[in-house]
This record gives sequence, structure tokens and C-alpha cells, in this order.
Amino acid sequence: MAYQSPLLSRPGAVGAPEGHPDAGVPWHWGDPFAEQRTAVRGVAVVDRSHREVITVAGEERLSWLHLVISQHVSGLPADTGTEALVLDSQGRVDAHMVLGYTGDTVYLDTDPGAQATSALPKGGKQTLLGYLEAMKFWSKVDIQDATGDLAVLTLLGPDIPSVLDVELGRQPYAVAPLPGGGLARRMPWPGRHAVDLLVPRAELATWWERLTDAGARPAGSWAFEALRVESLRPRLGVDTDERTIPHEVNWIGSAAHVAKGCYRGQETVSKVHNVGRPPRNLVLLHLDGSPEIYPETGDPVLLGERQVGRLGTVAQHHELGPIALALVKRSTSAEAELMAGAEDRAVQAAIDPDSVPAESAAPGREAVQQFRG
Repeated sequence: MAYQSPLLSRPGAVGAPEGHPDAGVPWHWGDPFAEQRTAVRGVAVVDRSHREVITVAGEERLSWLHLVISQHVSGLPADTGTEALVLDSQGRVDAHMVLGYTGDTVYLDTDPGAQATSALPKGGKQTLLGYLEAMKFWSKVDIQDATGDLAVLTLLGPDIPSVLDVELGRQPYAVAPLPGGGLARRMPWPGRHAVDLLVPRAELATWWERLTDAGARPAGSWAFEALRVESLRPRLGVDTDERTIPHEVNWIGSAAHVAKGCYRGQETVSKVHNVGRPPRNLVLLHLDGSPEIYPETGDPVLLGERQVGRLGTVAQHHELGPIALALVKRSTSAEAELMAGAEDRAVQAAIDPDSVPAESAAPGREAVQQFRG
């Protein structure tokens, strides 16, 4: 049975359209643009309780995780976090997760339905939890599905301290335990001010009331996604396809370590970083807002008659208007006159030049050139 947040029954809550990736939680609360403005200038709270939560405890929790995810976590300090991926053997992205480490437990939260390619010879997809369990072998770790125990809320805006009385470090991914269970984790996105809360699921409504009574405005996933797009942060399965590698979507460094080794797909990560360039880049598109239609995720991005990219998240932003993330061929000029969308929903699109990653020499290729003189 599909998840339905208890907050959807609150007055003013509007659910997402059928088939939307955020189905089951409020899409907005009546005024999505005002919700975005509050999330930027004040404080807003977003129900993201459809996310899945996995906990990893046990004596070898960090050393084991270090071997199965893309991030360097063997020495992860207590009360900190990071982002990480699971890759397939070709270095393509299977799963994305955000970590929080406090006490003797690592908390991983991820989009609903997260999957990974099986390490068994037959291959195929399995749940992320199933994949982690299959990779456990004899390691001294305890892996649990904590989705039924913990729910995710996200606070946005500069006034977060006025509604959250928790001592939380200022650095990105700083973590602090919450009284009564769960944790708070500072995030570098979306926008400049964000804190994720993993709260006891049985107390989701209580936490919501506590935060809104303190002054946080209810905001929906529409506001969160619009600010995420503005922040140029990808969402797996929406802004990625089955060929996506971490370099294409800004996950090198933030979620994938280029030199630690010892994880599936590391060869591709290291090779592209050292001697190659990604075939595509994630960019921000500004869409023509004059038509009454909008393109959809998965639609082509066209330069003339030639397809040069794939459309990801499409959002309506309170200041920028209609915007989208797109994976486009690296050779596509930032000045190109593009069309985004299929058939009768195609609209003009322009690449935001500030979103195009700077070209830099691959370290390995540069070293070879210096060696050759």
C-alpha cells in the first residue's frame, strides 16, 4: 500500500499529482510561491516522511560502510554526516543517500524505493536494504530498516534557530541527537539554510505542531524541489538515467571519493577524474513561461533537430519562473538556443551560464603532459 503521510489530512494540505515522485506527502499548503519565499527569508518546514531510513550499528559500522559506499567514512567523526552513493560495476549511480552519525549508529536516509544492482552473478535490482544485507558477510554490523521508526522533516530558512532549540554545529552535515530520539543534520542545500530532522515517526504530528506553533510555515515538496533545482542538486531517478555517472551530476566530492578505492565502480570514478571528462553535464535551464504547458521529466533537450540532452526536474520558482535541471552533452554551448520538451509541450530553453561547470585539466592527463615535457 502506497505511503500516505498523516499530515495530508491537515487543513490546507494539497497532495501531489498521481505518479509524482513526492506522492504521499503534501505538495503545497495553498500558496507554493509564498512558501518558497518564507523558506528563503524566514523559516518553513517540509514533510519528507516518505523517505526511507536505514540504520547501521555494530563494532565495524564505519569500516564496513567504507567498503560498500562511494564516500570515505572509515574515519567519520561522531556528530557529523555526509552524502554517499552505491554504484554498479561500471560506475553508474544506483542509489544516493544522506548520512548522519551520532552515538553508535549511522543513519542513512534515501528516496522511497531505493534500489541497487545485486552483486550476485545473476545481477538484477534489489532493494537498497537487501543489497546492504547481502554485502554484510561476516562483518560485525547490525543493519535495520528504520523507516517505521523515524520520519524526515526539513527546516528551511535563516530563522531556523527560532524554532529549533538544538545545539548544532555550523559546518555542513553537522549532526546533533534530538531529545527523545532521532537527530538533526545541517545540510548545504537546498538554499543557504537547511536542517534535516529525523524524528520518531510516532511523534511526527507532534513535531510538526511544535515547529509550526513556534513560527515555521508549512511548506510542501513543491517549494523544496524548486529550491533544490535552483541549488543545482540532482535527485536520483529524476535528474539521472540508467547511464549517469557521479561526475555528470556534481556528486564527486560531495558523495563520491575519487581516491579511497575499495568500492564497486571506483575504477570508473578514478579514471574519469584523472584522465577523462564526463560525457554530459548537469545544468540549470530557464524555460519560456509564456505557454500554458510545461515539459516533463525525461523529455528531450533539442538543439535544432538534434537531441543534446535529457530533462530532469521541472519546477516553478518564486523568482526565476519555470526552471529545470537537465543532463546535456558536454559540448553544448551555454549560448545555444534550445528546445525542451516533447511534441506539444516543447518550449524554448536557455542554459544558465553560471551552472556550467568550469573546464579543468584532468590531473592524470596533465601529469602525462608534464612528463612528456
